Amino acid sequence: MNEGSHFGGALALGSLLALSGLSTSLAQSNEVAAIPRVVTTTESRAASCDRACLERFVDRYFAAVIADDPSAAPLARNVRFTENGQVLPLGEGLWKSMKATGTYRLAVADPDAGQIALITTVVEDHADPAAGTPALMALRLKVADGRITEIEQVLERNAQTAQRVEALGAPRAAFSTPIPADQRMSRAALIETANKYFTGMQRNDGKGDYPFHPRCDRIENGGRSTNVPTPPGETRPDPKTANGYSAQWTCLEQFESGLLYFVSRIRDRRYVAVDQERGVVAAFAFFDHMAGSTRTFTRPDGREHTAGPAQPWTWEILELFKIEDGRIAEIEAFLTRPPYGMLSGWSTWEDGMSDKIQDVTGYRER
Repeated sequence: MNEGSHFGGALALGSLLALSGLSTSLAQSNEVAAIPRVVTTTESRAASCDRACLERFVDRYFAAVIADDPSAAPLARNVRFTENGQVLPLGEGLWKSMKATGTYRLAVADPDAGQIALITTVVEDHADPAAGTPALMALRLKVADGRITEIEQVLERNAQTAQRVEALGAPRAAFSTPIPADQRMSRAALIETANKYFTGMQRNDGKGDYPFHPRCDRIENGGRSTNVPTPPGETRPDPKTANGYSAQWTCLEQFESGLLYFVSRIRDRRYVAVDQERGVVAAFAFFDHMAGSTRTFTRPDGREHTAGPAQPWTWEILELFKIEDGRIAEIEAFLTRPPYGMLSGWSTWEDGMSDKIQDVTGYRER
């Protein structure tokens, strides 16, 4: 890892996309509160779309995007669509440039909430019509009554990053491995455990509650950022004395080092999918590095230290957590760098700047 990795203005927010049939007419306002929300409860669970059903919606959505034909997708009349935080008319953005899907896809399906979130690769147009340009994508779809009601997609248009993710071949098996029924955690407990990752990194002091499984490993944009083998001829940095965090350390060593303090704020923590069967949680968030005086801090051993980006910096992230035995065992992250202070297009300004937990799955247990 380096300072330009995972650790490393108010946006005018649109509200409601009003479609007449499946045309591309668009109505926008700045009232995010007007965004339609579909609440699912235990009473309607039986009628929900299961894991395979949600995955098919992803396939149907991509087929329509590749065809540049919104009418080919099962869209609700009031579907809301954003790309990289901007409310757009259906048929714009990736709809105009996508040639094909990639081979890598790591999804978190939440049938109880009718929602699915995934990290995947896509291929866009190239100046040479015979070629393609790979890109990395984070996608969230909300499904209700057999229709897609919300589309949130974020693109990292960096060919090297997408190729690195493609080179992984397939997601780690742990993300699709069921948790024994008698060991499964509640939705709330899974979210609370995942949130300790964000809370522990924000102004990290090395003294927090860091619930990492001994085998915890993290991949960011296809690159391993923990437990990297020490190169031949080099000495593994000591987390207690090193002057910068290292990808050679474990998840716990990185957090206990107190060297991540320069992550000034982790905000708009939107938990968008919870898979109790597999113990996986998906959350969007923004990581702000404020720069200036926030780069200088005191380490757990009392030494003063300066680190982090020298200019204001924001990461927009979709982070997936595999939780076993109440501890975080696997982490996979999609990152892209938007303008500093960017909002998602799905939160009010107040929520977008807050570090509170936001369960936006729409599911409420009774």
